[in-house]
Amino acid sequence: MSIKESSTNNENKKTLEYSCSEIYAVNLISGRWILSICYHLKHEKLRFFELKDKIHNISERMLTLQLKKMEQEELIIKKVYAEVPVKVEYELTEIGKKLIPVLDQLEIWGNEHKKIKKK
Repeated sequence: MSIKESSTNNENKKTLEYSCSEIYAVNLISGRWILSICYHLKHEKLRFFELKDKIHNISERMLTLQLKKMEQEELIIKKVYAEVPVKVEYELTEIGKKLIPVLDQLEIWGNEHKKIKKK
């Protein structure tokens, strides 16, 4: 589903993202699968089906869409090797690697919050 460029909702989103870097960052990584993809790429380069095997329940189509989005946002690099068969690897960009400490803190916070919710 796409958002109409001239919609009030889209204008509000743009205004918030422009005035608040935290909202911009959260919107950038808020897709269902993006954090999981970042998590699996934080230590190594991976090929498409290696990522697919590590991320349970993601369809090939959805993984393709998410990887394209992440590449457009310059969070990952897609490296295509001139081999037969073609070899493609994905890795975090330098700005993508700067997400790693944020991911680590989100994991800690998430675990703490889960404990609170269990009480």
